[in-house]
This record gives sequence, structure tokens and C-alpha cells, in this order.
Amino acid sequence: MINRFVGTAVVILALAAPAVANAQGVPGGIERGARDGERAAGPVGAVVGGTIGGVVGGVAGILGVDDRPRFRSYVVEQRRPSYTYRDEVRVGAVLPDDGVTYYEVPDRFNSAREYRYTVVNGRTVLVEPGTRRIVEIID
Repeated sequence: MINRFVGTAVVILALAAPAVANAQGVPGGIERGARDGERAAGPVGAVVGGTIGGVVGGVAGILGVDDRPRFRSYVVEQRRPSYTYRDEVRVGAVLPDDGVTYYEVPDRFNSAREYRYTVVNGRTVLVEPGTRRIVEIID
């Protein structure tokens, strides 16, 4: 029984690691790791994937450690207006389609090129363009 559990965990780790490495922050990593782990191996996969996703997500975001301050400075220089959002600004929140302006990420921030950014309640956020879901908060 223990060998079966260990074997399942190893398979889950191998399948979930690439997706988890792309997750942002501990909450984003947990959410994405659990989702991918459950898809790969059911409830046990969700637990293992969520745990690993939280650990990996806490270390690596979409923007690299060196890019975060440069990106934040870039956004400040652009003087983008801030959208007032009534709910909590958090990873996973979905922003409205109307009223928010989404901007392209400059080429020099290559790791985040597939995303858009905006300013919400004075905080810069990266957003998935198709879903308008916040994937990273740049503080």
C-alpha cells in the first residue's frame, strides 16, 4: 500500500511540476498544483500537487526576481490610471470586462509577454488576457 502511494506521488510530481513551476505565489501555486494534480491522479494528486505548488509558487513568480522592481518602475513611469475594484485584489480574482484598461507587457519582460497588466486599487497586477484573472501582484 505504501509503495503504491509513493509511486503515485512520484507520477504526480512528474506530471504537475511543469505546470506548478509556472504558477505565481503560494496561493496561485497551491491552486494550480491542486487542480493539475487532481486531473492527473484524483484526490491524492490534488493534495500532493497543492503542497508542491505552494512551495514552488512561493519561490518563482511569472516575473523573475530581478524583473519585478524594473517592471514596477516601468508601470510607475507610464502613469496608468488605477481602476477601483470593490473586492479584494488577490491572485485568482477575475476583473470585469468593462471599465478596466489592460496594457501589453513590453518585450524586455519576456517571461510575462503572454499576459497583460493593469493597475487596480493602486497595485500593479498581471492578468491572463482571455480570462481577466489576476495571476501575479507586483508589489
